[in-house]
Formats: sequence, structure tokens, C-alpha cells
Amino acid sequence: QVQLIESGGGLVQAGGSLRLSCAAFGRTFSTYAMGWFRQSPGKEREFVAAINWSGGSTYYSGSVRGRFTISRDNAKNTVYLQMNSLKPEDTSVYYCASRSYYYSGNYYVDSTYDIWGQGTQVTVSS
Repeated sequence: QVQLIESGGGLVQAGGSLRLSCAAFGRTFSTYAMGWFRQSPGKEREFVAAINWSGGSTYYSGSVRGRFTISRDNAKNTVYLQMNSLKPEDTSVYYCASRSYYYSGNYYVDSTYDIWGQGTQVTVSS
């Protein structure tokens, strides 16, 4: 019955901003690390960002570091991805994921996440 629901995707011009949201249901949200991944047609799923259970530690891929910010509000059971200075190469389907409780560190490993949302499309025009 656990589910994640992403929202906030859309079409934006290069240089613009979007904020993605992921709401979690059916899980004690505050005890789980959360991550964002993206996947484009014909490409492998790519790690974007992750945040630990408390929000005190964040992790980013080199391609988004300095432009994207991951955050969480445990009281609202929601994780966010603020995306600034968007580039056409950021175009992808973005997925949020909840990590299994028994893993620690190496947040970029997608196989350590056990619950995934349906994804939200982000398209950046040039």
C-alpha cells in the first residue's frame, strides 16, 4: 500500500526553474532516505540526488550539483527537488524513490531503493 506520487514536472525554457515534489503514503517517512533519479528514452537510469532520513546530508550527481537542491519536509511526508538553471540535457522523466531501511551510504545505487513513483516528465526547450 506504500506509494510515492511525483508532481511539478512540465515544460520550461532553458535557464528556467521547476520544483518537483514527491509525496509519500503508507510509510513512516521520517525514517527513510529518499532519492531522485531520471531516465530518458534509450538511456540508463541516472542518479540525480539523495537525502538522508533527517535531511542533514545531501548528495548530488556531478551534472546537477550547484543547480539542483534536494530537501525534505518530514512533517508533510514530502521530498522536493528544486531545479534551477535548467538545460535541454536535463530533459527526462524524473522519479522519486524511497530507500530500504537496512542500507546506508552509497545513495547513488538505485537497487537499494525499494519504492518508486510513477515519474514526472520534465522538458527543457532551447
